[in-house]
Amino acid sequence: MYLLNIDLIFGFLTQPYIMKKILTCCLVYLLLVNHLSAQTYLLQPAYPTLSTVFLYPIELKSVPDTSNRMFVVEKHGKIYAISTSGATTTAKLFIDLSSIVSQSGVSGETGLLGLAFHPDYANNGYFYVNYTNSLSGSLKSYISRFQVSATNPDSALFSSKFEILNISQPYGNHNGGCLNFGLDGYLYCAFGDGGSGGDPLGNGQNKSVLLGKILRIDIDSAATPLNYSIPTDNPFYGNAQGFREEIFTYGMRNTWRFSLDSVSQKMWAGDVGQNAYEEIDILESGYNYGWNVMEGLHCYNATICDTTQKRKPIWEYAQGNSNYSVTGGYVYRGSLMPALYGKYIYGDYVSGRIWALNYTGVTPTTNALIIDRPTATAQQKSISAFGVDRQNNIYVISYGEGKIYKIVPNTTSIDENATIGHSSISQNIPNPFTQQTTFTISLASKSDVTLSIYNAYGELVKTLLNESKPAGEFQLLFDAEQLPSGIYFYSLTTNEGNITKKMLLNSK
Repeated sequence: MYLLNIDLIFGFLTQPYIMKKILTCCLVYLLLVNHLSAQTYLLQPAYPTLSTVFLYPIELKSVPDTSNRMFVVEKHGKIYAISTSGATTTAKLFIDLSSIVSQSGVSGETGLLGLAFHPDYANNGYFYVNYTNSLSGSLKSYISRFQVSATNPDSALFSSKFEILNISQPYGNHNGGCLNFGLDGYLYCAFGDGGSGGDPLGNGQNKSVLLGKILRIDIDSAATPLNYSIPTDNPFYGNAQGFREEIFTYGMRNTWRFSLDSVSQKMWAGDVGQNAYEEIDILESGYNYGWNVMEGLHCYNATICDTTQKRKPIWEYAQGNSNYSVTGGYVYRGSLMPALYGKYIYGDYVSGRIWALNYTGVTPTTNALIIDRPTATAQQKSISAFGVDRQNNIYVISYGEGKIYKIVPNTTSIDENATIGHSSISQNIPNPFTQQTTFTISLASKSDVTLSIYNAYGELVKTLLNESKPAGEFQLLFDAEQLPSGIYFYSLTTNEGNITKKMLLNSK
């Protein structure tokens, strides 16, 4: 992660951020109306009943099993499993790797930096971590495999450690660290250029080293002397020039976070800039992304700049106005915020701003600021990572606060009169309601239809309908049963698109 200038940034972090407890959803609604009505989207505490404050959290991952848990990675070496049972949310220590992880402070870039669960985790219990340590006498980055306990799904076995690979680090910064599995089942690994400033060793353009690269390896098989094998369709597989065959892309400065959009099958990355520009890339096999010849769309050193054979970013933004370090995010595929569907959600670590980038590769790329908190402290703004749960809700990690937020729509910004093409859903009647309410849906043509109910935190409450329906008008009854009072959202998806509206439950 790009934590240069963090000594300056955190020099004035003297006041902790204290969030008032949300007593009821109605109180949330009043606070939003009074203070945040100018924004379309908001950050809400993801787990308001969770008392745990995490120490320098840098990653949030869901797990590919049926538990619906989220896992928080702390830079100092601990991983916590967050589970929700009814109204109670708990964080359990999953594994403590602090004995083998570099213990840098708040502004350091070493430590436990990445986590990925094996696609078949539900059966084999394997997960992989990327971390640094200097126990060998020199600083190195490691990727190691661990395994969950066979008897306790909320606890992993330190004794199961199996080293996959290690890379020597010439400096203490620009370690990258992100790990993700692709749809192909291979493990993708991000490593920065090795550190210092300006890539003095030229690692980004040197294909004989692994620094400044995204790697692609097969961890389900091994080819001696390696503890992994090289996929035969890697871009430099079998080359005669001495290039490292693990390389998927090169010319990366410090890709702190990248992610895979399973719908478009594109791999998105935020590559942190040096002195002037931050960039968003679509990662594709074999391409040179420019560093240290280029920074964003521009020559880094004009005297030696050759832009040929360089893959340009799909988006860049200039440093300044408190923007200094991009934090890569995810393409939104949820249903709670239909206007964001298919857009890449990312942020800046220093300014705390969050944007939605619309990129199709065909139409002009557009970028919209969706969240800005100008009155927040630097500690509150420090976005170290985004996360996505199994329902495709998007989360934001505050590194300085040690808290997790969820991006949700501002309840005052929903258009109650909006339609989907020539189809529509009425405002529920009655509204507010005490237990039961009715929706009227009008379809212009035969369509697949889904109607889902969400609470104010974006959690799915109930799916009322998920089937094909003919053209025409029909009604659906929703029984709130034992749900507490508060703001709820109902989201209708048809072949023409998606629309979300809000309703108020006043339960007796």
